[in-house]
Amino acid sequence: MEGTQLVREYLLLGLRFDRLVEGFVDAYTGDPALRRQVENEPAPDPSALAARARDLRGELAGIDLAPERVRFLDAHLVALECSGRKLAGQDVGFVDEVEAYFQVRISRGEEDGYREAHRELDRLLPGDGSLRERLSAFRKRDEVPAEKLESCVHALSSVLRDKARTVFGLPEQETVQYEVVTDKPWSGFNYYLGDYRSKVAINADLGHRMANLPHLIAHESYPGHHTEHCRKEAGLVGEHGQTEQTIFLVNTPQCLMAEGLADLGLHALVGAGWGPWTQEILGDFGLRMEGEQVERMEGAVGALLSVRQDAALMLHHHGADPDEVSAFLQRWLLVSEARAKQMLRFLSDPLWRAYTTTYVEGYRLLRAWLDARPGGQPLAERYRRLLDEPLVPMTVREELAAAVPVVAHGG
Repeated sequence: MEGTQLVREYLLLGLRFDRLVEGFVDAYTGDPALRRQVENEPAPDPSALAARARDLRGELAGIDLAPERVRFLDAHLVALECSGRKLAGQDVGFVDEVEAYFQVRISRGEEDGYREAHRELDRLLPGDGSLRERLSAFRKRDEVPAEKLESCVHALSSVLRDKARTVFGLPEQETVQYEVVTDKPWSGFNYYLGDYRSKVAINADLGHRMANLPHLIAHESYPGHHTEHCRKEAGLVGEHGQTEQTIFLVNTPQCLMAEGLADLGLHALVGAGWGPWTQEILGDFGLRMEGEQVERMEGAVGALLSVRQDAALMLHHHGADPDEVSAFLQRWLLVSEARAKQMLRFLSDPLWRAYTTTYVEGYRLLRAWLDARPGGQPLAERYRRLLDEPLVPMTVREELAAAVPVVAHGG
């Protein structure tokens, strides 16, 4: 089979999964005739889709495609085979499922590290009351009033967009449309529409905080998901004809790479001092943000990154009762029962149950890779590779293993 034919079959395979699970295709900007073909077919059999993924993997040996394209396709066909098996009702252990999807082997975090994070938060929040009460009061002060949420989103987006255009470059016609929504299991979602356009939905149910808002906009838009989609559409697809990049599939290595780079967006574009930077922008709306304190607090909370993945393991690997998992989330993340229930909703969703790993392990892997960049290489130059290249987690780990140990860079 020729490379162009195999890529076409890969696209058809991904589109067929979307017939089984709505939302499996996160974005598709390829030939609309392929989508019409799949829509006019009988509903696919998941076992047949798994078998097709295995067959296409077998065709990769000796295919007339560049090595990085072969590696990308191979990793994604492994993930699709696992999804097919799961949808067909086959028993796949949760840890094995996550590894097939995202090329990482997960395990529980260390509660001693969580305790130390709580001690650091306790030091940062002196006063009366329990740590949970003091943290809740601090977060309450940090909330963005609902009537100002949309204006704050647009203000932060405008500044980050200008920075992203200067640092990374973006097509002149690119644009992001924001809308505030409710009753969703996530805090924000990027719908990439193609032709350098995105719609970003912001979930108003969560009571967004000033501390989170710049991270959210950087994650969904500049220099996160929207920027990545735009640069890959212009480069990998437009210039190099890598049409496998016209489809973005849930529960594949693409997701771990995309969520990791998006979570590191503010780090790459603004870096240290993002708290006071945000404070200055939001001050124009009459909001009083404790910028330096917020930045220190978020640094301490970062040590609790693995808690949500632990909760997923409890729920799906150990079979824990949801109430037990909710109590675990409340204890270590110091959140309310309502917030823990919202997290459980995401962790329990059949499509998204493994997805928390993309944030936890994606951030961890790509932060280490950014920090291990060659001496003298600017952070933005290293980050640009994530935006422009068809990297998979295994490639990143191999580069990390081969890197000469260096002191982590600031910025």
